[in-house]
Amino acid sequence: MTCPSCGTENREGRKFCSECGTALASACPSCGATNEPGEKFCGECGTVLGATGAPAPTAPAAAPAAERRLVSVLFADLVGFTSASENRDAEETRELLSRYFDTARTVIERYGGTVEKFIGDAVMALWGAPVAREDDPERAVRAALDLVDGVRALGSEVGASELRARAGVLTGEAAVTLGAEGQGMVAGDLVNTASRIQSEAEPGSVLVGEATKRAAEAAVVFEDAGAHTLKGKSEPLQLWQAVRVIGLRGGASRSTALEPPFVGRDRELRLVKELFHGSSEDRHGHLVSVVGIGGIGKSRLAWEFEKYIDGLAGDVWWHSGRCLAYGDGVAFWALAEMVRGRAGIVEDEEAASARAKLRIAIEEHVPDPQERRFVEPRLAHLLGLEEGASGDQENLFAAARMFFERLAQQGPTVLLFEDIHWADSALLDFIEYVIEWSRDVPLFVVTLARPELADRRPTWGSAKRNFTSIFLEPLSTDSMEALLTGPVPGLSDDLRERILERAEGVPFYAVETVRMLLDRGVLVREGTT
Repeated sequence: MTCPSCGTENREGRKFCSECGTALASACPSCGATNEPGEKFCGECGTVLGATGAPAPTAPAAAPAAERRLVSVLFADLVGFTSASENRDAEETRELLSRYFDTARTVIERYGGTVEKFIGDAVMALWGAPVAREDDPERAVRAALDLVDGVRALGSEVGASELRARAGVLTGEAAVTLGAEGQGMVAGDLVNTASRIQSEAEPGSVLVGEATKRAAEAAVVFEDAGAHTLKGKSEPLQLWQAVRVIGLRGGASRSTALEPPFVGRDRELRLVKELFHGSSEDRHGHLVSVVGIGGIGKSRLAWEFEKYIDGLAGDVWWHSGRCLAYGDGVAFWALAEMVRGRAGIVEDEEAASARAKLRIAIEEHVPDPQERRFVEPRLAHLLGLEEGASGDQENLFAAARMFFERLAQQGPTVLLFEDIHWADSALLDFIEYVIEWSRDVPLFVVTLARPELADRRPTWGSAKRNFTSIFLEPLSTDSMEALLTGPVPGLSDDLRERILERAEGVPFYAVETVRMLLDRGVLVREGTT
């Protein structure tokens, strides 16, 4: 395009001359006729100038960047699906497969993984990209164990007991294409090997590689699965079977004592999990009352639930407190433990330091200044940091509810009250009050109690919205045998029968008997001297 003023040649599309700044004539995008600068319509064909022309070509989108990352890959597939489908019509079969896909996606995403793809009845998932966390291998193993358990439950529910899942998890470096989520973020040898590890797993089991085992073993029990020769590998690969989770993330709170396998309570644990997620998704309060005789497994059920909650990717505010049978000032002891835990206050901390920590916690979680002025003195009174009228029960209830409601507005909040058969009537009143009056927040309250609670509070939970009672029966003989076989696989038949007879389905008694025999040297655990 030639400038009419200085004669300089300008590239097509310029509005002004690059040499002298004179306005340049424009060509009609329709007929090509030259028009003077500033004209709105073509003098040749009447086309609107500058509005109907073809859009300028856009630069092609940059290809997603690829980089090497440490990732964990999970492969899982179904076993027994063909036989489970034999007596079902096409619609039922499609529904069963759809429920499996939904289960897999839900479990994987709850643990912070990304579903890469579904291939037939197999699923591939990834941890470490696009978001990386230090405990990605552990999360992947937790997800695999949960997925296997979820498929087992699905099979039982639909009358297909043969339906099982098997999974493999492998951790290592891989080339990851960022920005290609759902299009194959990771590919190569790591993916192929993870798929082959999955194919080596028995139905209902999870196999992992050496690097995954090392990264997750603080919180997960593994058993040696031996060396396996995999297709495409010149050397056998050492594999490990993931058995169960025994601690919080990174192994926190892991018991150094004998911890038997969790058996006979899978259905109850699944119910608690489902109720929790229902409360979280629908944003409502829920009270779950777990009842059973001493030693029946209430605390173990709560511990399994806590480990599950701790492994989830989303933030969950967990609080626990134990009711005391006797002592001065124990009426709200369990509630005070929860507030102390949230504020990071140790039991014997000096008053000034405790008060400062409490104030920081309230400022962090209660944004409204007027609410803070109401909550702080009453929670301080609860912790024994302040005397006076601020401690009257009605105001205390309102302040504690407000504090936990504000937490629940930030994320699902769990309150676990242990041994509430020993609780003061005022604490029982508070638990019922907080469930009755909390609105539009995911506040999940779990109470553990012996049957004596019904003698003190016959109406416990009755006529309350969102209330569920779970009664723990004695374990079956098969479950009790599995309980003992786990920690002491070489137990003689005679001794096992005597222990089971005395325990009468109460797991605590059986485990404590084994622990006593180990302490006395009557029994020796494998691998010890």
